[in-house]
Amino acid sequence: MAVQNGKDLLLKVDLTGDGQFETVAGLRATRISFNAETVDVTSLESAGGWRELLAGAGVRSAQVSGAGVFRDAGTDERARQIFFDGEMPEFQVIIPDFGVVEGPFQITAIEYAGSFNGEASYELTLASAGALTFTAL
Repeated sequence: MAVQNGKDLLLKVDLTGDGQFETVAGLRATRISFNAETVDVTSLESAGGWRELLAGAGVRSAQVSGAGVFRDAGTDERARQIFFDGEMPEFQVIIPDFGVVEGPFQITAIEYAGSFNGEASYELTLASAGALTFTAL
């Protein structure tokens, strides 16, 4: 995988539920992490006393975070609506030269900030809320 431009990592939201995704406006930084809990099945009979894990068990999850500037665009308004209504719409995360992760996410945190002589900014945190799909690019 060659060096990638950070701005190519995109967070998109389905604004109306019709499968048309739009990039969340104003984002300057985006991050995605994947997690998988383990289920330890080690016993006295485990070879050499080494820990054994149960394959395919445990809870898998993804977390997405982003930070940027407030643009007062349709996606900003939609993010606020999603948070206050407790919705879990479809999002896409485009990872350049890797793939697209798609599925339902819940916005678990939204923060706004601003300074006297600077721009208004915001931060979003999303947690996966169901099965995710991955499509390689």
